[in-house]
Amino acid sequence: MKPNQTYTLAFSSCPNDTFIFKAIARQLIDLHGYSFDIVLEDVETLNQKAAKGTYDITKLSFAAFGSLAHTYALLRTGSALGQGCGPLIISLPGRSLDDKTQPVIAVPGMGTTAYHLFRLYMDDTFIDMDASIIPMPFEKIMPAVIEKKADFGVIIHEGRFVYPDMGLELKTDLGLWWENKTLLPIPLGCIAIKRDIDSAIACDIQDLIGKSIEHAFLNPFMAYDYIQTHAQELDEDVIQQHIGLYVNDYSKDIGGKGEAAINTFFEKTCASGLIKKSESSLFAC
Repeated sequence: MKPNQTYTLAFSSCPNDTFIFKAIARQLIDLHGYSFDIVLEDVETLNQKAAKGTYDITKLSFAAFGSLAHTYALLRTGSALGQGCGPLIISLPGRSLDDKTQPVIAVPGMGTTAYHLFRLYMDDTFIDMDASIIPMPFEKIMPAVIEKKADFGVIIHEGRFVYPDMGLELKTDLGLWWENKTLLPIPLGCIAIKRDIDSAIACDIQDLIGKSIEHAFLNPFMAYDYIQTHAQELDEDVIQQHIGLYVNDYSKDIGGKGEAAINTFFEKTCASGLIKKSESSLFAC
């Protein structure tokens, strides 16, 4: 493939992703002859489309990547890992996860890291739940719990900042459970590139994403309208909290501790039967 070819680049509309990619989207940095056809979709849609090989470079849940490592390889920039940023299990007040009823649990997609962490947590705590799992877009989960269409919800993204204001109650912080169990950051989302793209080009694109992140940190309010446009109804405080929580040093480079977290996550999900072990190397570069 030629370096000046246009590549499809897909990521979510969440503030952490638009913050990371705004310098590329608005061409605020030198793209060195590369051009990108940019698509924004929710992460579970991206997971599903990656299974069909739709996009050249795409945001994925680490859980989804675990099943697609034969098609995609990880880039070391643009990921969402960290402490204190994991999914939460919430409900209306008065519910308990060890209730012996048959609860309905809303999750943000069966291919998400959030769902896989939920399953690992339930197995680890020996909570035997004959539950109905309903996948839905993440923004619909809290309304579903409030309207009693679901008994529990596994929430991600900005949900962790607003659930108390919606009258909901925290049952379990899955990220904190993971951190206490593994002493590692929680691997949530990654940027992956098709394996049939030349490795030199993959490394160039990885570097461009790193430069885009660097530019965003140096110029946080340049092209800020790009973030606001896609943040829908999020207020300014939530946007800033979202970026501050999910964009960090692991986004700049996964690093050794990040690699250990990713490997541990795949070991545990393979052992539990949630994903199949892959013999492919993880990283493109």
